[in-house]
Amino acid sequence: MASHGELRLIGENYDPGFIGMMKEDDGYGSSDDFEGALGNDQETADNGRPPKKKKKFHRHNPHQIHELESFFKECPHPDEKQRRELSRRLALESKQIKFWFQNRRTQMKTQLERHENVFLKQENDKLRAENDLLRQAIASAICNNCGVPAVPDEISYEPSQLMIENSRLKDELNRARALTNKFLGRHLSSSSANPSPSPSQGLNSNVEVVVRRTGFCGLNNGSTSLPMGFEFGHGATMPLMNPSFAYEMPYDKSALVDVALAAMDELIKMAQMGNPLWIKGFGDGMETLNLEEYKRTFSSFIGMKPSGFTTEATRETAMVPLRGLALVDTLMDANRWAEMFPCMISRAVTIDVLSSGKGVTRDNALQLMEAEFQVLSPLVPIRQIQFIRFCKQHSDSVWAIVDVSINLSKAANALMFANCRRLPSGCVIQDMDNKYSKVTWVEHSEYDESTVHHLLRPLLSSGFGFGAQRWIATLRRQYSSLAQLMSPDIHGEDINTVGKKSMLKLAQRMAYNFSAGIGASSVNKWDKLNVGNVGEDVRVMTRKNVNDPGEPLGIVLSAATSVWMPITQQTLFGFLRNERMRNQWDILSSGRPMQAMFSVAKGPGQGNCVSILRGAAVNGSDTNMLILQETWSDACGALIVYAPVDASSIRVVMNGGDSSHVALLPSGFAILPGVQTDGPSMQPDIDENTSDGCILTVGFQILVNSVPTAKLTVESVETVNHLLTCTVEKIKAALSVTQLGSVE
Repeated sequence: MASHGELRLIGENYDPGFIGMMKEDDGYGSSDDFEGALGNDQETADNGRPPKKKKKFHRHNPHQIHELESFFKECPHPDEKQRRELSRRLALESKQIKFWFQNRRTQMKTQLERHENVFLKQENDKLRAENDLLRQAIASAICNNCGVPAVPDEISYEPSQLMIENSRLKDELNRARALTNKFLGRHLSSSSANPSPSPSQGLNSNVEVVVRRTGFCGLNNGSTSLPMGFEFGHGATMPLMNPSFAYEMPYDKSALVDVALAAMDELIKMAQMGNPLWIKGFGDGMETLNLEEYKRTFSSFIGMKPSGFTTEATRETAMVPLRGLALVDTLMDANRWAEMFPCMISRAVTIDVLSSGKGVTRDNALQLMEAEFQVLSPLVPIRQIQFIRFCKQHSDSVWAIVDVSINLSKAANALMFANCRRLPSGCVIQDMDNKYSKVTWVEHSEYDESTVHHLLRPLLSSGFGFGAQRWIATLRRQYSSLAQLMSPDIHGEDINTVGKKSMLKLAQRMAYNFSAGIGASSVNKWDKLNVGNVGEDVRVMTRKNVNDPGEPLGIVLSAATSVWMPITQQTLFGFLRNERMRNQWDILSSGRPMQAMFSVAKGPGQGNCVSILRGAAVNGSDTNMLILQETWSDACGALIVYAPVDASSIRVVMNGGDSSHVALLPSGFAILPGVQTDGPSMQPDIDENTSDGCILTVGFQILVNSVPTAKLTVESVETVNHLLTCTVEKIKAALSVTQLGSVE
């Protein structure tokens, strides 16, 4: 099942432009009959006869190259029938077609490997510097109580020495308990209630820690122990408590280790098993989890399913143009993970690091995290989840990373599991020989469907809201964008490499603030408003900006809503991103046509780019207001986000200046695919022929008062709400006319 799908996934979304434009003298504007030449050399060696005259070198004309490149975008692996058709159409021999595609694929892999090497070298230098700092910190550590070095110069890790050290630590723990009982009048909590393992059970040269089941969150007591080695540095055992979290934590760390091991086992089985656990839909239908088979195969170890919760489970496999270890590093870093999935993760933080893992491989890394997951619609509440993330290297080329929710309701946060909990979910990453990684993603969660608007329920139940398909689509698009950005070619005029990166960084901040405003992320501390004359499908929020230089000072008002559009995602996306049709819906255009000054490509496809738009001149005078716009589209949705910017500020950015002081208030659109509400689970279509419609989210952020201490008026709310309603109506009116023709 995976092999055919992998070849299809490699070809369908990769544009050869993302590794740079090909030059005619690179050897890909021509092709030789390598097979014939090789046969001639062999004949000379065997028979001693003079070699035959080699075939004349043939260079393709521009038309042939253009046609071959266009076909390569759609299908990098043409079959015999397709090669014959190209041969007939371009007046080339079938072997020439075959060798051209072979050369083109080889060139793509070479470019990707070169970019990957640069990226990995930077990461390696960063890790080396971090390692040196850690060594220095460990060497110079001093105990605050006694003033002696905290880490001895030489430590032996022989089993006998470890047993002696373990005995000493037990004595210290008993003395600490006695002091606690004497002076505090209470017992010191301990996560080591179970008997300690004997050397024969767990100790070896890798200093394995043996953890038994403790009944955490419904775990059954078992007689088997699960070995797991937590190591730091050169074999030194890392304590379960991170030194930066020296206070007493309200959870049992050994129990978290136990949950992580059970979750990893379930993830691996969920990723590998087929029917009857996963039932394939008709045609290209998505896989559906057989809940009865799941209950028979796995036992619940995070407690019973909350009453009224709905289950969603999806699985997807794809090829990603990056080595597995680089992807592992990204997923294990909360900030980089959030940057990789900006429209899905509004906030992510690592609460505690229980184990940093073994060296650079991150094997057995375990950390406690908290994140806010979102769908770009105000009609879907944000999912705030606390979970543990565990990374395990299963072989030299295979890693698995699993997340699972934990219930810390005994702590300060009593709202955990309020609307969602995440069952074992994550990905299995396998390095492939072609410098790609095969990623199998599994998403499994339970959520309160009553909190979701009826318009969005089919999207969530299909898995395209928070499911594996959306994670995979975003991952592939982001790494294609990364490869594009690492290319030395600049798509745009009057801008250098530094300026391009500065402008893309500004666009990234714009898109992030737009997503946070749609989903009401806690990062920006929005206050929700309830106004009587505003529809229940419209979310209005406000906040005050006092000192953030990245946006105008004053009172900011945000309004967003989602509506059903009876047209395809691709048609709607093409209309909204087209600057020539912008005056049909955008109030900023003042009814005048707009033009693109230039754009910077962010990946394959014409619509994945960052652009600077300018309105047409009035009475021969140029306007000083420009529009920064970012657009992208994939199988799980599309985004058009924009913000007005001052011309002088954007020139500074284009010259490589600091973009953090450019004030932005983003507005825009998010398009979610339409999903059938009946029948088997099907892949949502985004082409113009088969999809019934899509969901359009419209969002505005507007400065209603430049004085932060001013009071918000009802008139301001009504104005923004009116703007939102008028924009939706203008889009519907324009498309009811342009649908009869084609929207470019």
